[in-house]
Amino acid sequence: MTEPKYAGFLPGVHPIEGYGTGGFRFASMSHRGSILALPSGIYAWSAAVPSDICAASLEAVFQEAPGSIEHLLIGTGLELVPLGPALRQLLLQAGIRPEPMPTGAAARTYSILLGERRRVAAALLAVP
Repeated sequence: MTEPKYAGFLPGVHPIEGYGTGGFRFASMSHRGSILALPSGIYAWSAAVPSDICAASLEAVFQEAPGSIEHLLIGTGLELVPLGPALRQLLLQAGIRPEPMPTGAAARTYSILLGERRRVAAALLAVP
């Protein structure tokens, strides 16, 4: 596994402790903005709106995926926004089951699946 080309915010696997007010809480820390929660760590994510979710913005997921990510929970903000068919197909071809849902549901589900020791990652858009 290669490290993503941008620096990690916090190495290691951490459940999401809270979300809202434009950010997230995890590992007794807080971060403003969107995040990628991957098996290698939690990274700041430049995506801010659902239209920012694309193959390029998920590059770190594709880099890390082989064997380490089975499910990708995609928090699309306050509302569920379905993925486009091309992105869905790319994820499936990489062996990743994409599961878009509102950010709150994705953050809660991510923490539950971590507790079950599932191979899960999350791409979470920050919400107000």
